Amino acid sequence: MNADRIRPVGQVAAELGISAETLRYYERHRVLPAPSRDAAGRRVYRDSDVHLIEVLLHLRDTGMPLATIAEFTRHVARDPDGVPERLALLRQHRAHVLKQLEQLSQSLAVIDQKITDYGRRARNSGLADPIDRP
Repeated sequence: MNADRIRPVGQVAAELGISAETLRYYERHRVLPAPSRDAAGRRVYRDSDVHLIEVLLHLRDTGMPLATIAEFTRHVARDPDGVPERLALLRQHRAHVLKQLEQLSQSLAVIDQKITDYGRRARNSGLADPIDRP
């Protein structure tokens, strides 16, 4: 079995498309567990750390509050193999995301209808559709 690769904060930040300062911010606010340090005291991340960060970034991108993400990471730190609390948090968040998707879908339908209506009005009035402009 391969051992985790160890990478510095800058490399991990670049891989994840975030800044090193974002990683440090999350660490300071206990959203992320403190990473290991190399002999010089610099932050280093293992593959398993990077995987956790990827998951947390997806949670953040879907609107999970940082306090809840921090709670999730506390559960991971307390018992890496224990899942009931994490499972409950993820199920609750999934329901929230599904509701957001439904609301966005309804809003998109309204936007699409308005585009159709305004396009029709523009054509009927002899106005150029802005999409047709160079």
